[in-house]
Amino acid sequence: MSAAIASLVSYGSDSDSENESESNTSVEKVDPVSPDATAHLKPLQSGQTMSLALLNSAPEVAVKEAVETGTHLDPSLKEVTYNPTYETMFAPEFGPMNPFKSQQMAAPRNMLSGYAEPAHLNDFMFEQERRTFATYGYALDPSVDTHQVCTSSYIGAVDEAEKNKGLTVFESGPKKSEKRKKVKGGEAEEIDSFLGPWAKYADEKDVAKPSEDEQKELDEITAKRQKKGRNEEEAPAEEKTILHVKEMYDYQGRSYLHVPQDVGINLRSADAPDKCYLPKKQIHVWSGHTKGVSGIRLFPSSGHLLLSSSMDCKIKLWEVYGERRCVRTFIGHSKAVRDICFNNTGTQFLSAAYDRYLKLWDSETGQCISRFTNRKVPYCVKFNPDEDKQNLFVAGMSDKKIVQWDIRTGEVVQEYDRHLGAVNTITFVDENRRFVSTSDDKSLRVWEWDIPVDFKYIAEPSMHSMPAVTLSPNGKWLACQSMDNQILIFGAQNRFRLNKKKVFKGHMVAGYACQVDFSPDMSYVVSGDADGKLNIWDWKTTKLYHRIKAHDKVCISALWHPHETSKVITCGWDGQIKLWD
Repeated sequence: MSAAIASLVSYGSDSDSENESESNTSVEKVDPVSPDATAHLKPLQSGQTMSLALLNSAPEVAVKEAVETGTHLDPSLKEVTYNPTYETMFAPEFGPMNPFKSQQMAAPRNMLSGYAEPAHLNDFMFEQERRTFATYGYALDPSVDTHQVCTSSYIGAVDEAEKNKGLTVFESGPKKSEKRKKVKGGEAEEIDSFLGPWAKYADEKDVAKPSEDEQKELDEITAKRQKKGRNEEEAPAEEKTILHVKEMYDYQGRSYLHVPQDVGINLRSADAPDKCYLPKKQIHVWSGHTKGVSGIRLFPSSGHLLLSSSMDCKIKLWEVYGERRCVRTFIGHSKAVRDICFNNTGTQFLSAAYDRYLKLWDSETGQCISRFTNRKVPYCVKFNPDEDKQNLFVAGMSDKKIVQWDIRTGEVVQEYDRHLGAVNTITFVDENRRFVSTSDDKSLRVWEWDIPVDFKYIAEPSMHSMPAVTLSPNGKWLACQSMDNQILIFGAQNRFRLNKKKVFKGHMVAGYACQVDFSPDMSYVVSGDADGKLNIWDWKTTKLYHRIKAHDKVCISALWHPHETSKVITCGWDGQIKLWD
């Protein structure tokens, strides 16, 4: 670059020097002896005059030769002082003419695809011609006067245009109308005679029919299904019970419901342990269910018996202390048992199953006392914990209602119908004056007992369904298993606010109603998860302290024994119930 500049500078200086030399030589050519050469040096005499050169102030104008040879015009010029030729005006801006540039490329353009002249065209006419061209392959030539339509007025498939007489898609020809009449039944007044698109298959010759033997067999199958359906709807499954211990009563006439006093702790005491500890190992397995266990409940107050419900349609009662035997099996549901609930004394319990029946059982004799149904699936069931209302219970149903029954009459005495989805849980709070329900509609509602209008409704856009809820031992908090893999804590007194500082995470429960529980001293929160693990959190810090692989399938429930410092009972869909210490 510097060498090029240097050559240009040297070239300029050479030319200047040449000009100077030319001027010098022109001066030198004058004869030095000539008197005219020295005339200007002599003083003027009287009567003599001196001629002066004329100054030309006219602007520079291009001469004819420069115009004809096509002098290049600067495109940035705003003003031209002469009349340039067409070639000069439309000469390429840079370099010589492109020999490969076609006439189409050189044509002026005001849009990407070419030059569009302003024109007016009716939208309907344009769409009509476009669709006609797409359907038939021809359209009217827009450059031809439409009042003088002839064969040459069409572009595209001109032969097709002659054949169709120039019909457009919005004009129906004779063939098209005949076809439509044949297929669709003709005009509107002939609609009664139109038999539908399957009319041609109406002839019995074209329909395959079963033979006499096949028809007989089909009739038998249909009759059996109808009979089975009627039996299921009309009559509940037969109830029976199996006692698994040799003697129902001991030498003092006490049944297994009697609270044992030789287990090392006072099960009759209402006081919780002062300090609880983390369970470390498995000390016992209760096995007897052939399918997954859906729920477990400890005997009220003492917790010396364990009631379990299963998907094998059975309910079993187990010993928690001593030999830890299966005491009794209750059989009476035709489908999986969903929920169970003891009354205050433990002498009776309710079971809810997918066969649409709620049944009341005697814990001691195994007898089914009564049955309740409203032809809907009960998802949860709870006795009223008040001593004077032990004859009343509520059940959350699949038809979005909470139904209240009276055991004495067997009739529905109240319906709480405000939820927008199936009711999953019912939990009594505030000294049993109120109860909280959760539903598939992702809301939480608080009800006054026997008043069918919810006085508190909690629903946030960020909330998920909460299919498992547990009240804390001190009655102040509700632990709700949320379907976004966390346990939320709501206040259980007055305002029912979400405690945002207490959120327990780290487990996977999406899709499963894993039951939550508290340690008796409120130090820990326990829950199962979808991986079959038992998770234990610290209540104060919400830190996940411990995780135990408890079951091969989903660990659906975890209970902390109310009188033990570190005993936790878990159940899972692998059909086992385990005791941890």
